[in-house]
Amino acid sequence: MNNNSPTRKMEIGYGILLLLTVLQEALVYVHVYIDQSFAMVEFVLSMAILLALLLGYVLPMGVSVVLVFVYLVSYVVWLATYANTSVIVYAWLLVMPANVLIAGFIKTYLLRSKRLVERLEELKEINPVIDLDTTLGNKMAFAETMLRQSNLAKRYEGKYSFCLAMFKIEFLPFVQESLGSEGYSRLLLELSQTIQKQLRFEDYKFSLDEGRFVVLLPMTDKDYLRQLTERIKHAMMDKDFPDKKGRQLKLVIRSGALVFQKEQFNQYEQIDSVIAALERNAELDLIGEYV
Repeated sequence: MNNNSPTRKMEIGYGILLLLTVLQEALVYVHVYIDQSFAMVEFVLSMAILLALLLGYVLPMGVSVVLVFVYLVSYVVWLATYANTSVIVYAWLLVMPANVLIAGFIKTYLLRSKRLVERLEELKEINPVIDLDTTLGNKMAFAETMLRQSNLAKRYEGKYSFCLAMFKIEFLPFVQESLGSEGYSRLLLELSQTIQKQLRFEDYKFSLDEGRFVVLLPMTDKDYLRQLTERIKHAMMDKDFPDKKGRQLKLVIRSGALVFQKEQFNQYEQIDSVIAALERNAELDLIGEYV
């Protein structure tokens, strides 16, 4: 797990809180062992430990700091006038403020982590999802990119356009059975890297499950599209990838493509229709112009 993740910070915070409580209770038991008695003082100290943790967790950090300052001043005065010198007495000079402040810091980071998790969940609903391992966008990312690109192509007709291409793994059940789940995941990663090597920086690539990859190619000449799709397809099929038994996997890829047409602008908002058109063209291994 990533050490910077919100859940990791929560785990560390709870761990520190528990460790702090255990150590302080251990101090109380050491005091009991030395005096060979459990009097009201030990009971009050045990309750004070929990109360300090509770105050640090509940009160705002500013109030906690003021309370700690008042406690330190009062405790020093008490030490100088009435207190009997012992390890436990001196230890409590720092133990109680540490409880309040550490609990306060833990609460602060937990609240920040909670807000971060909530914000990430909100962004997950808004932003397209990009897989960090394969760098492939999903269907949501494809839909948003399609909408943005089609609007650009309509606005700047004659100056801006784009093409789409789908690459589909044939005999997918056989491929998945031959590789297993882990091997199939590695295959997707390598195919993503292979596709990326054939693309420009401004091109987009997406995964639509069922062994289908889609690339969106801004400002790509229609006459060059056939050559490009063939090059990507053959690069994918030329991958040296062993199956579970160590034998060379024979990968078959079909490709199909679409060229943006302004007359069908409204159709590009229906992402399922675009995918279906690409799927049909991939079955026939051709370049089409209409969704």
